[in-house]
Amino acid sequence: MAQDHIRYDILAQDALRGVIRKVLTEVAATGRLPGDHHFFITFLTNAPGVRISQHLKAKYNEQMTIVVQHQFWDLKITDTQFEIGLSFSDTPERLVIPFNAIRGFYDPSVNFELEFEVPMTDEEETSAEITAIPVEAVAKSSEPAKDDGEEKKEGSVVSLDSFRKKQ
Repeated sequence: MAQDHIRYDILAQDALRGVIRKVLTEVAATGRLPGDHHFFITFLTNAPGVRISQHLKAKYNEQMTIVVQHQFWDLKITDTQFEIGLSFSDTPERLVIPFNAIRGFYDPSVNFELEFEVPMTDEEETSAEITAIPVEAVAKSSEPAKDDGEEKKEGSVVSLDSFRKKQ
């Protein structure tokens, strides 16, 4: 097999992270989430560029999942990261999360999920090869979903075509 000099795996992951960037940019512009949409965002707390309080880092020393739903503030988006204010046990916190640190994005209102390959530590980042995730494997169901009358098992991989409107 020929060597991939273009690195389609990296391009595909960057494009899918662009989906998250675009969605968060629209939320930041309006200051609220549309309809019943809300997001679970899982990220590596030790990834380069992540800024969270020492309290949160001690509690979540590898990865953390935040929920962006009713109470958030000061959502700011750049090309490489987002900043958000959230409350943890009635304590306001400011988080800075690079898009490259995100391992998962899930919107349960429409059962849409993206998963990313992210090295666990700085050492792994320099030594690990980036693994390509086929496009049909990036949309996953974390709850049993019905597709053409068949129930899929929890965590089963579904095609992006399952989310498209049929014409």
